[in-house]
Formats: sequence, structure tokens, C-alpha cells
Amino acid sequence: MKSPCLAGWLEEKHSAYLYRVIASRERQANRRVLFSQLADEADKQAGLWEREAQKTGLQLPAYRPGLRVRIVALLLRFFEPCRIKPILAATKIRGLSVYSCKRSPGYHPLPESVEEVGVSHQGVSNSGGLRAAVFGVNDGLVSVACLVLGVAGAASGQEVIVLTGVAGLMAGAFSMAAGEYVSMRTQREMFEHQIDLEREDLAQYPQEEAHELTLIYMARGMQAEEAKALASRMVADTELGLATLTREELGLNPDELGNPWVAALSSFLSFLLGGAIPLLPYLFMHGPHVLRITVALTAFSLFSVGAVLSLFSGKSPWYGGLRMLLIGAAAGTLTYMIGALVGVSVA
Repeated sequence: MKSPCLAGWLEEKHSAYLYRVIASRERQANRRVLFSQLADEADKQAGLWEREAQKTGLQLPAYRPGLRVRIVALLLRFFEPCRIKPILAATKIRGLSVYSCKRSPGYHPLPESVEEVGVSHQGVSNSGGLRAAVFGVNDGLVSVACLVLGVAGAASGQEVIVLTGVAGLMAGAFSMAAGEYVSMRTQREMFEHQIDLEREDLAQYPQEEAHELTLIYMARGMQAEEAKALASRMVADTELGLATLTREELGLNPDELGNPWVAALSSFLSFLLGGAIPLLPYLFMHGPHVLRITVALTAFSLFSVGAVLSLFSGKSPWYGGLRMLLIGAAAGTLTYMIGALVGVSVA
């Protein structure tokens, strides 16, 4: 059990470390300055915890980033901060509002084009892509592992296990892809319908739409005259007005409605990747130890997936990995036992 001083000090040092990683990756000067300043503030907070620790006679160790922090730092080297906002938020990283449409009261940039309107909304809807891919790998891993263990429990031969596993893998992957395609297509059609309605309203009632936009800006803290002038400016340009109203009234980014084919392919490949893991030993090995190797490989993969998923919850990677391992082990054990019972009864 860590002392409160040590836990608080580590939390602030972790934040300072990641703030500097973000600053080093940020291309915009104002954002680099922001995250560098936030890093300095976190170091100051860590200093306060250090002084509290000294009062109690506790000697704090030299700072070393933990496993979770190293994983997040690694992700930052491959993804822009706006793409992994949920992970950063769970790691007590603040200042992420610069990557979304949310602004502090009284502040709203004056966009000059559709592109500038879109900049403040980038990353809002894409931030879940990595998480969805990881969940897809987890679904494939658990589903096919349970299928393999169930058939193995029935004392089936290796050929039957491989055939059943491959069939289950392909069926699951195609099912996931089809379901994701239908879901994304339906969602996109619903969003496009809402945008079409907004387009019609803008064409028929431009003044009313400008007034609604004015009220939205005023609710964010802008002065009435400034809000009215900005809203009139947005609505005066049909293309810019529609893009602004779509974002401000509907909360949608027209450029990020989702691609059904990309979603389907992503689900298909991620499920295929996860589901292939329990099958690999049976495809390339023979003998009495194949099942044990499959169990070991699946257990390691479950722990790894759980550790990655913990990045979204703020929990320790060890906690997330062990929890996923226990859940997968329980599902696999029950499936194996059911397969064994069915195998005995059929025999």
C-alpha cells in the first residue's frame, strides 16, 4: 500500500512526463507552450508532495515512468494526442479541450472557412477507433479460444478442432463485419437525414437559424452583439453556415460520419487477428502438448489485451491484465467442461 505522499507524487510526475511527450509531438506552437506549462505545473505539485513526504521522514525515490506511462508514451509516438484522448484523460492529462469543440466561457475563435470550423472538432468521433480495434481482437480471442477448448474437451481429434476453429473464426469475423457495416450504415443514413433537414431549414429560415446559433454562442459566454455578428457571418455563407449549424446544433462533424466499409473491414481484421491466436498451435504443431501450448498462448494474449484496455479506464495494467485473464480462464474452463460432458454423453 503506497503512502498518500508517494501516490500523489507519482501521479504528478507521471502527468509531467506525459505532458512533455505531448509537447514534443505537438506541431502547433500554442499547444506546445500549453503542455509545457502544464508539465511545469505538475512538477510544482509534485514538489509539494515531496515536501509533505519529507515532513513525515519519507524519502522519495528517483522518478521512473511506470509500465502504464511507458505504454501511453509509446502510443503518443504513433498517434496524435487527439486520436487517443480517452487514454490521456484516464491518465490525468488535462488541457485536452484544445482538441475538441468545447471552449472556455467567453472564448470562441472566428472561423474563416469550413476547414477552420472543422479544426475545432477534429478527433472527437475518431478517438474510439483504437479502443474498438482492441475490443475486436478481444472478442475474436475469447470466442475462438472457447470454441477450441470446448471441442478439445469433447476429446475430438486435432483435425476436427482445426476445422471447427477455422469455421468459427471465419463465421465470427464475417458476422462482426456484417453487423458493423449495417450498424454504421444505419447511423450514417440517420446523420445524413438530419443534415438534409438542417440544409432545408437554412434555405427556408436563414434568420431563425442565425438566431438559434446566436443563442448557442451566448450560452457559451459570448456577449450578445458579438454572438449575433458571428452567427450572421456564419449563415451568410451557405456552405459555411450548414457546416457550422451541423456541428453546433446537431453535434456532428460532416467529415466524420463514419465509413461503413472501413468499419466492417476493421472489425473483420481485428476479430480475425484475435481469433487466430488459439488456432496457431494446432495449425503448426502436433502432439499431446498442443492444448497446453494453446492455453498458455491464449492466457498471455488475454493478459496483454486486458493491459491495453486498462489504458482507457485509468486502472493499473496489471489489474486490467489479470482481470481479463481470470474472465477468459473462467469462460474457457466452463466451455471445456461442457465439451467434456457432451463428449462423454455422446460416446
